[in-house]
Amino acid sequence: MLAIRPRHRKAVALATAVALAGLAAPSLTATPAKATSATATTTAATTTASDYDSTYYRDAIGKTGDSLKSSLHTIISDQTKLSYSAVWNALKVTDQDPADSGNVILLYSGISRSKSLNGGDTGDWNREHVWAKSHGDFGTSTGPGTDIHHLRPEDVRVNGVRGNKDFDNGGSGFTDSGGSLTDSDSFEPRDAVKGDVARMIFYMAVRYEGGDGWADLEVNGSVDNGSSPYIGKLAVLKEWNDEDPPDAFEQRRNQVIYDDYQHNRNPFVDHPEWVEAIW
Repeated sequence: MLAIRPRHRKAVALATAVALAGLAAPSLTATPAKATSATATTTAATTTASDYDSTYYRDAIGKTGDSLKSSLHTIISDQTKLSYSAVWNALKVTDQDPADSGNVILLYSGISRSKSLNGGDTGDWNREHVWAKSHGDFGTSTGPGTDIHHLRPEDVRVNGVRGNKDFDNGGSGFTDSGGSLTDSDSFEPRDAVKGDVARMIFYMAVRYEGGDGWADLEVNGSVDNGSSPYIGKLAVLKEWNDEDPPDAFEQRRNQVIYDDYQHNRNPFVDHPEWVEAIW
């Protein structure tokens, strides 16, 4: 089970993006600690939330509840959309291993794997939809199916273990789990990325509100949501957001997506306290 971290860690993590030097490249089976993601070999995570408050988030500052959610939806809906094939190369940049520029870090397993091993065979990594694409039936079409704010590299087999399960605490380990757990109706990611997963889910629930031809995606208190446009559990995801604040890897990823690909941001990486303000 994930140990509760002091709430002040959130503010500390947002205020500092410390580059760690001299890290050895992780092995293909090692599960790196969250801190190993602090060094970026391309764009460094040098921004803070306040850097965008007077510009990008100007119309959201000071709001709460549905008003905040509506303002953020308008802001982040202004984006460049990628094709599903373009996602491959984007993930090679957004999820680059900070200790080995030839590798990507796999989300649930924590394994560092060669960028060239992308595909659909055993031993490859593929494009995991953190908001399972069957929850709302959007598939891989341009839009929610190609939004790299919730698409991450993952081992083909581990991706299959997660399937389209909702998120909750509990379950058993499995091969190459990296500490992630699963049971019949839910999936618990490893401790180091619990907050990352939560913030990706909350991004999707704000970005896709049903007004652009896609389903209205919402977070609810259930598991086993099937093909409904919902993912749970809300209370657990809120806990994960608090317990695992954004680190430099997640902040850098947000910045690279904004600068080089979609030109929109995940507001909950910049302001994780907005989760509580909305939900």
